[in-house]
Amino acid sequence: QVQLVESGGGLVQAGDSLRLSCAASGRTLSIYKMGWFRQGPGKGREFVAAINYGGASTHYADSVKGRFTVSRDNAKNSVYLQMNVLKPEDTAVYYCAASFDSSTLYYTTTAYNYWGQGTQVTVSS
Repeated sequence: QVQLVESGGGLVQAGDSLRLSCAASGRTLSIYKMGWFRQGPGKGREFVAAINYGGASTHYADSVKGRFTVSRDNAKNSVYLQMNVLKPEDTAVYYCAASFDSSTLYYTTTAYNYWGQGTQVTVSS
């Protein structure tokens, strides 16, 4: 099994930056890709970004492309989401997810096996 713990959320103003962290433990060698999702008030869980460990490729939702960057640190078994130029519409609970699936799917929640507890990001106007 894999355990995921997110951190780094908080309350910021529009235009500010935050870096979210996701620490993985357990069977980390089995992780093929990791993703970030978010869920705002009254909304479903939305894809934000993903990084594929096998191919070292990254993917982003159009709404965050150019502002957010996903990265990894293998030595620390961690992935990060650097969020710049934050907007009020970025307000959501952000979840880290890990997948044992080697397929190219990355944007759907069904592609991931394990989830963190989420961290709240609130962006004021």
